[in-house]
Amino acid sequence: MTSFQFPLQRALDWRRTELQLAEARLQQQLAALAELDRARAELAAVGARTEEAVREFNPLAGRDLTALGSFRLLIKVREKELAGRRVECQRELAARQAGLLEARRRCRLLERLKERRWAEWQQARDREMEELASDSYLARWSQRQG
Repeated sequence: MTSFQFPLQRALDWRRTELQLAEARLQQQLAALAELDRARAELAAVGARTEEAVREFNPLAGRDLTALGSFRLLIKVREKELAGRRVECQRELAARQAGLLEARRRCRLLERLKERRWAEWQQARDREMEELASDSYLARWSQRQG
């Protein structure tokens, strides 16, 4: 009997490669989201430290308060920018998760088909071995009888 060969092996290999790429893209997007969160936390920390530093000024001048007000506005603008980028990043993350699920589904479909074909091949091989054993037994039995 011939060895098992899955006719769609190249397609299965391609689907596995697609799955690996989808997983890598998802990890990149997760890293981008984490970086945005880190930047937002750092921005908040800088804002808090600056406010504390200005409050400790002795004497506190009007231009210090004006500068602090401008800095607060700048922090708010940057926070809004980061929030917008985070929303877009989350949207892209959802798209990449959907792509990963689809890649997994397509890959798993071919893997199940391969498993089914492997089981069919094994059954055919086992039947062939039984037939050979039966023929061999009958041939020996015929020789003993004749």
